[in-house]
Amino acid sequence: MASKRSLPEEDFTCPVCFDIFKDPVLLLCSHSFCKDCLQKFWREKKSKECPVCRRQSSLGDPPLNLALRNVCESFLKEKSKRASGGSEVLCSLHGERLKLFCVEDKQPVCVVCQASRKHSGHQFLPIDEAALDYKEQLNAVLKPLQKKLKEFKGVKKTCDRTARHIKVQAHQSEKQIKEEFEKLHQFLKDEEEARIRALKEEEEQKRLIMKEKTEEMNKEMSTLSDTITAIEKQMVAEDIIFQFSWKNVCVPSSTCTQQKPQRVSGALIDVAKHLGNLRFRVWEKMKDIVQFTPVLLDPNTAEPSIIVSEDLTSFELTCTRETLPDNPERFDDSYCVLGSEGFNSGSHYWDVEVGHSTAWSVGVTTESNQRKRGTISWGRVWRVGYGFGWHNTGPRHILKQTLHTLRVHLDLDKGQVSFSDPLQNTHLHTFKHTFTEKVLPFFYSQWSPLSILPLKPSVTIEQHRLC
Repeated sequence: MASKRSLPEEDFTCPVCFDIFKDPVLLLCSHSFCKDCLQKFWREKKSKECPVCRRQSSLGDPPLNLALRNVCESFLKEKSKRASGGSEVLCSLHGERLKLFCVEDKQPVCVVCQASRKHSGHQFLPIDEAALDYKEQLNAVLKPLQKKLKEFKGVKKTCDRTARHIKVQAHQSEKQIKEEFEKLHQFLKDEEEARIRALKEEEEQKRLIMKEKTEEMNKEMSTLSDTITAIEKQMVAEDIIFQFSWKNVCVPSSTCTQQKPQRVSGALIDVAKHLGNLRFRVWEKMKDIVQFTPVLLDPNTAEPSIIVSEDLTSFELTCTRETLPDNPERFDDSYCVLGSEGFNSGSHYWDVEVGHSTAWSVGVTTESNQRKRGTISWGRVWRVGYGFGWHNTGPRHILKQTLHTLRVHLDLDKGQVSFSDPLQNTHLHTFKHTFTEKVLPFFYSQWSPLSILPLKPSVTIEQHRLC
């Protein structure tokens, strides 16, 4: 196959603007230029010379090159036709237009090719019909590809949103970690200052005691020294003088000379009191400022209208949906949120403050239960609740009375989930089911906030009996 031959584009290009001629004019030196390009060149040069050969022109207004203009217009039309796909393509063997399509050989042919032996007995279609058939085939392939591309774009958009949310989560978590450690640092600092203050107070107290004892000892020593000096003077006097004056010397009584100076008991700092098990005692006291919540909420599962508290122990519904990543773990339709950790075995319980909420449900669900619109299996949510907004399927127990606190007791070893009122010590309902996968705490509230109550921590010491 070959297309109609044409002159190269360089033959239709102005030497000044290097574009196809527009209103070309002809100089006496036989060079042609766009009319506007030549006039602009002459204005800048201030000389009427040819831009190519530099020959001076005696014509101030050169004539139009009509032949060249017509050729340029034809060239532009042909170029536009080729660009739009409408160029005439000829058979490379016979020079005829390719109007037919050989179905067997799957190639365009001309009418002469159709009558040739090479295509004897072949089936032919008009070019436009064959093109339509193949376009329909390609369109059938194109649509699923376009659909897949749309899906990829959607997932990529979610990934980009997730990446931004990860950065926000990391920043907020780092801020909260620093705040929590600042509280711990402040507690340790206050505790350090209190213990050093107690040590200083004991030091001052013991120092005053020793000071008083020392002053008392000094008085006793001074009295004894004076008595000794007086006796020593009498001892060296002449006998006759001694006989007259010794009775005047104050001789200490026998009880006084027998009394010995007493050492002060308990005078030293009680080091054991200040240093003994210091870290344990501080840790023991720390239980007053820390709390332990048996179940924490997973904000990555919360429906976008739900706001989870910073300590992950409560949540409430807002009027607006947050722009959050549509990750697989997140509920996108129901006002639900799950616990952050699941259970495979053992006995576990947690208390939920439902307060004055008029539409809530609390319970457990399996980890594999889907969380997206239309895919949640309510038959795999074991729950107790109050008010409206319920899904009327699955294991559920609707309370007729309000209560302040609900206790959930999950006993995987016995295969049951029990609900009770811990304030009234009243049993509410029990579901029996043998769980074969991890179970997660489940929470739903349509209006008022729900809170998971903390447990009071305690410090115990165990001593093992020696054999």
